[in-house]
Amino acid sequence: MTRPGATDDAATAAGADSPWVLRDYALIADGERGALIDPRGGIAWLCAPAWHDGAVFNGLVGGPGRFRVRPADRWNVWGGYYEDGTLIRVSRWVTADGIISCREALAAPAETGSVVLLRQIRAVRGAALVDMDLDVRAEYGQRSMTQVRQKGGTWRARSGSLFVRLSGAGNARPVQDGGLHAQVHLPEGGTHDLVLEISTKPLSARLDPRSLWRATEQWWKRAVPDCTDTAAPRDARMAYAVLNGLTSAAGGMVAAATTSLPERAESGRDYDYRYAWIRDQCYAGIAVAAHGPHPLLERAVGFVADRILEDGTALRPAYTVDGGPLPPERGLRFVGYPGGSDLRGNHAGRQFQLDVFGEALQLFAAAARHGVLDARAAEAATVAAQAVADRWMRPDAGLWELEDRWWTHSRLCCVVGLRDLSRELRTPASAGWSRLADRVLDATRSRCLRPDGHWQRAGNDTGPDAALLLPLARGAVPRTDPSLAVTRSQVVHRLAEDGYVYRFRHGDKPLGEAEGAFLLCGFTMALAAHAEGLHTEAVRWFDRTRSACGPAGLFAEEYDVAQRQLRGNLPQGFVHALLLECSARFGRAAEAPPSIGW
Repeated sequence: MTRPGATDDAATAAGADSPWVLRDYALIADGERGALIDPRGGIAWLCAPAWHDGAVFNGLVGGPGRFRVRPADRWNVWGGYYEDGTLIRVSRWVTADGIISCREALAAPAETGSVVLLRQIRAVRGAALVDMDLDVRAEYGQRSMTQVRQKGGTWRARSGSLFVRLSGAGNARPVQDGGLHAQVHLPEGGTHDLVLEISTKPLSARLDPRSLWRATEQWWKRAVPDCTDTAAPRDARMAYAVLNGLTSAAGGMVAAATTSLPERAESGRDYDYRYAWIRDQCYAGIAVAAHGPHPLLERAVGFVADRILEDGTALRPAYTVDGGPLPPERGLRFVGYPGGSDLRGNHAGRQFQLDVFGEALQLFAAAARHGVLDARAAEAATVAAQAVADRWMRPDAGLWELEDRWWTHSRLCCVVGLRDLSRELRTPASAGWSRLADRVLDATRSRCLRPDGHWQRAGNDTGPDAALLLPLARGAVPRTDPSLAVTRSQVVHRLAEDGYVYRFRHGDKPLGEAEGAFLLCGFTMALAAHAEGLHTEAVRWFDRTRSACGPAGLFAEEYDVAQRQLRGNLPQGFVHALLLECSARFGRAAEAPPSIGW
C-alpha cells in the first residue's frame, strides 16, 4: 500500500545514498546531540542544535543534507573502531594503494546551542586522496545553505536560522545544489583537520583543532570509569561511554539518537526516541550505581527529581532532555528508512505508566546508598512514594506502553522501590513505605500469581512476560521464593530461543516472526539467573545477549536472530545500561566464573 506523500518521498530519496543495515552505523555524541556515521564516511543523521531539534543531515531517512569524507578511490574496504572508553571514532578504509583513516568526534564539553564536529584525515599507508562534501540542510532538510562565502580559507553559510562555518577546506568549491566539494591530498603519514560548526548564534573566533581534540580527549577520560573490576571491562566502558554520550548537561538522557527506525519492516512499530524516558533514565542511574557513585548517577537523580517535583502524580513517562513536553507525532514526508516511516514526536508523553514511580524510588535508594541523595531528591522520593500510594490500584500503560491494564510488572517495580527506599532513607515515613509495599505485593499476588507459582502478565492475562524478571531479580520477593525460579523457567521455555529472549507472545505467531528478540530482556534474564545463584547460567545469558551488537559495539532495541540484524532505533540507551549493570554485578560476585570474550 502506498503511503500518503509517497511520490514526494520517492523524489526526496532519489538524490540520497542508499542506507546501510543498522549494525554498520557508528555513533559520535557529546550529550547534547549525536551523529550517525555510515561506512562511506557520511554523517547519515545529525540534529542541531539539540537531540529533538530538526535534523541537518537526513540521509538515514531518505532526506537531504550530507557531510561526507571518503577515499576518492571507491574500490575500498571499510572498518573502524572506537578509542577505548570514548565515543571518539576512527573510520578506516583499505584501498587498492594504501590505508586511510578519519578520526571523528563531536567536540566536548559541548555547548547547548553549538555543534562542533571534528574530523581528522590521516594517510596511514601510502599517499591519500580524499573527497569531502558538505551540504547542511536545517529543519529536516527544508533549509538549504545560503550566503555561502569564503574568507581566509574558512567557509561560512546560513541554513535557516543556523550559522555554519567550515574550517580546513579552503580549496573547496560550491556545487550546483548549494553545497561544497573539496579534495584533500596527503603524503604518507600526513594529517588534515576539518572543523564544522553549526550554531544558533553568529560564530566569532576561529577554533583551534588541536585544542578541541585535547579538550575532547580529556572530557572522555574524566567521564568514563576504568571498569576493570567488572565482568566485561571493555564492553562496560563502551556502555558507559554510550550512556554518557546520550546524556545532556541538563541531566536528561535520550532513549536513542534516532527516529523511525523500524522494529519490524512495514509493521508500523517505528517511533521517535530522541527524548528522555524517566524509566530509561532510572535504568541508567541504577546501572551506574551498581558500579560506583559516578557522575551519571547524580545527573540521573537530578533530572528525575526535577520532573517529579514539577509534575507530582501527573509525572509523564517521557520529556525532552531539557524537561519540556514531547511534541505530537507528525510526518516528515521523507521515504523513511526502508521498512520504516518518517515520524517525529511521540504520543507516549501522555500515558500513565505506574512503573516509572517504582523505578524512580529504586534510583533514589541507589543514590542514598552512595551518599549522593540530596534534600531535593529526598523530597522527590517522598512525592513518588505518595504517588504510588495514590495510584497503584489504577490500570496503566506499563513498560511496553500498551493499553491500560493491571500490569503485574508495574506493581512489582513499586514493591521493590518502596522497600529499597524504606531501608535507605530513614524518615518517619519509612515504616509506612514498607507497609505499603506489603499491601501492593499481597494484592498483586492475589490477582497475578498463578496456581503453579509463576507470575502472569496482568490481572486478566495469564501469559508470561519477560519484563517480570527485572523486579523479581531486584527483590520484589525473597530470592528463596519459588515464584522467582518458576517465573524465570516459564520465560526460558516459552519466550526464549537460541539463547535470546523475547518480550511476550503475539497470539499464536512463532517467536521471531512478530518481532525481534528484546535485548533488554536478555540482560534481565541474566540478572534473574544471578539472583537465583545460577552464576554460570547468568554469564551464558549475558555473553549471548552482548553478542547481538554491530561492529561498532552498539545495540538497538531488538535483534533479528535469523538474519543477525539490529532492529529499532540506535543506539538504545537502556540496553547499554543493563549490559553495564550485569557486568558490574557479575564482576563483584567472587564465585562467578570469568566471562568469555573481552
